[in-house]
Amino acid sequence: MSKISAYIIAYNEAWKIKDAINSVLWADEIVVVDSHSTDDTVMIAESMGARVVQVDFQGFGDLRNRAIAACQYQWVFSLDSDERCTAEARDEILATIADPGESEAWYIPRRNFFMGRWIKHSGFYPDYRQPQLFKKGCLVFAPDMVHEAYTVESSVPAAYLKSAIWQIPFKNLEEVLHKANKYSTLGAEKLAANGKHAGMLKAFGRGCWSFFKLYFLKLGILDGWAGFVIALGNFEGTFFRYAKLHELKSAWAAPSSPPLKRS
Repeated sequence: MSKISAYIIAYNEAWKIKDAINSVLWADEIVVVDSHSTDDTVMIAESMGARVVQVDFQGFGDLRNRAIAACQYQWVFSLDSDERCTAEARDEILATIADPGESEAWYIPRRNFFMGRWIKHSGFYPDYRQPQLFKKGCLVFAPDMVHEAYTVESSVPAAYLKSAIWQIPFKNLEEVLHKANKYSTLGAEKLAANGKHAGMLKAFGRGCWSFFKLYFLKLGILDGWAGFVIALGNFEGTFFRYAKLHELKSAWAAPSSPPLKRS
């Protein structure tokens, strides 16, 4: 019988990690790749039988490569801490590795839940990221800080499973703002490392296009206020990514303030 490793990357995810691990208890091993969390993430993971591996954060690309290397079995299932495997996806994954055919990597659709509703538009369904089921050694990530590129090193293109997993992308509206800030900083650093430049006009234009694309072209308007918040959050993340890039390149400095003495 083929054995499978499930890995979960985490950093200060105490409120998410229990549900994530619960959804992959069927795996032959669960590896939580943690970047030195300061909350109860590690304690919860270990108490549930997961093996915790500490990895210094040097970008999500490096983190995923290190996570794959930490897995001991031939088959690997990647799950983020805000994702949940469903019973249907579990059964399809196990059936697939039992009889994989020629394929060596598979994309898995995600259903997103936000503001009390399932998101059906906004580019959030079917929401594929990188292949999440694969043979160890056939998926390699570029050392990107965020939105990591990847290569499927196989003679056969990646296939697609039909059963969806769940994603709870935001705990609340505060996390929408937190993620927009965090990922815009990482995105600006990635753009700067690639020699990109931007001004404030470009930042505004990119942000507006991002909102328009999600809210109108991808029909986020049909997702009610949740769709509006997703599009607005995407505007903020995109705008500040390019605005922060402009800030990095400009290297603004505060005016000097000489010591003042009583005359």
